[in-house]
Amino acid sequence: MTKRVSPGLLVRNLLWTALAPGMVTGYLPYRIVFHWYPGDIPPWNEVRIFGVALILPGVVILVACIWRFAVSGKGTLSPLDAPRRLVTGGIYRYVRNPMYLAVMLILLGETLMFHSIPLAIYTALCFGFFNLLVLCYEEPALRRKFGEEYIRYCQTAGRWLPRK
Repeated sequence: MTKRVSPGLLVRNLLWTALAPGMVTGYLPYRIVFHWYPGDIPPWNEVRIFGVALILPGVVILVACIWRFAVSGKGTLSPLDAPRRLVTGGIYRYVRNPMYLAVMLILLGETLMFHSIPLAIYTALCFGFFNLLVLCYEEPALRRKFGEEYIRYCQTAGRWLPRK
């Protein structure tokens, strides 16, 4: 049985995907890379290929997470239009923040693909920001919204790494 997503929710998810991860993994890295490399991009080599190999699963995981937010949670990745139900299935069964991990895979892949120190710094700053956002805003908000259900979920799924 295929779960359906309303057209309005699908459009909102596409919009928020373009605005949030699209900006963080697309537009801003593009600006950083082409500010520092106004000429030729480094030639293809094993490091660049490995970068692409990180980007692809990052994109797949990101799309799967956004789809799960829409189908299971009935919401989007935006805090302004957040899921109405706690999402704990799929990859969320193992880690609580797979969407941020997917973004980090994409950024790390882009860093390697472009051999970019400025992009590496940006990637590290993004992870620091994501960690602060999760600790200071998202986790307290989810505890308030979902109560015991979220507390039990935290005991089974790690914040960044799967629990043993």
